[in-house]
Amino acid sequence: MLKKFLIKQIAKNYSYANFKIITWDKEELLFGKEAKFSIVFKEKMPLSLLLKDPSYAFAKYYMEGKLDILGDYDEVAKAIYYFSNAKYLKKEENVKSKIAKHKEYKNIKAHYDIGNDFYKLWLDESMSYSCAYFKTNKDNLYQAQINKIEHTLKKLDLKEGERLLDIGCGWGFLSVMAAQKYNVNVTGITISSEQYKKAKEMVKELKLEDKIEIRLQNYQDLEFKEYFDKVVSVGMFEHVGKENLNLYFMKVKQVLKPGGYFLLHSILSMFEGKTNAFIDKFIFPGGYLPSLREIISIMSEWDFHLLLSESLRMHYAKTLDLWHENFTKALNEVRKKYDENFIRMWSLYLKSCASAFRVGSVDLFQFLMTKEVNNDIKLTKEYIYK
Repeated sequence: MLKKFLIKQIAKNYSYANFKIITWDKEELLFGKEAKFSIVFKEKMPLSLLLKDPSYAFAKYYMEGKLDILGDYDEVAKAIYYFSNAKYLKKEENVKSKIAKHKEYKNIKAHYDIGNDFYKLWLDESMSYSCAYFKTNKDNLYQAQINKIEHTLKKLDLKEGERLLDIGCGWGFLSVMAAQKYNVNVTGITISSEQYKKAKEMVKELKLEDKIEIRLQNYQDLEFKEYFDKVVSVGMFEHVGKENLNLYFMKVKQVLKPGGYFLLHSILSMFEGKTNAFIDKFIFPGGYLPSLREIISIMSEWDFHLLLSESLRMHYAKTLDLWHENFTKALNEVRKKYDENFIRMWSLYLKSCASAFRVGSVDLFQFLMTKEVNNDIKLTKEYIYK
């Protein structure tokens, strides 16, 4: 017959749960901090039945009236869920960065620290260097970028006073709009010194220092103690590298409150493989475009629950077309600082990427997810499109 010590050993495996076992002789065994449900044995259970399949054994004894389950059944289901899937869920101690930080800084400087004056020549007034969102074909680039930021922030369902982390904040326009429109407290991080200086200047000019903090900081250095209500990352994930995909999700999970929203905006490749050699060598050294199935798998392994995924593939093709159009118009200014080789390189980059989105070899997705499960989310997504 089943001994109490065996019950204790089995119960310890359910490390995510807080529950109580009441044995057949009325002894109470507490597991966790406080009991959210209780398993009450009315009589002893044969060892052979328990070892065969615990969930089947408990269900059989429950049906036969030999065992009761008292309390919150959601907590029971949660305990079973985590126990059953423990082998799939990743843990922090299993993840280490394989890319030295100095290399990551070098890769970012190679692209983003060319100079703010260069990007001003062909980006819009918001200095947004990511996929825009065109509500109509008549939207100009600036309006489409404002649309993108509003569309992104609406998905996060921001509430006044919440703390928002903007990973890869760029020149800071999204952080500014979030603080101004939703009255949230924003921390924006970037490892581009040029973007950092521009974002800091804008925050100071708008007198938003009490609402926005811009940091020259690597996402790898985010502290566990800094809990945020929401996290957003637009156009940065492509730069972390294949080796650091797990590290990135681990860091987001560390700093996000349980149930908190995370919006990831990233270019994806249709299939896993190496980055295009031209892009890797001349444009985005050290980057990696994951596939859709890689993203879905990795978010599940870190216990993120997907609420919404949206492809903006054709929006990015149009964005790149307009960037190239602006770049071409600004060639006289570009030539004052850069040679023809540089000009042809950037022209090829913008044109070829636009074509890649049109033919579907790459895509742009926005993923809205929660850290762990959140049962208080709105039942529909109408709030995004109002």
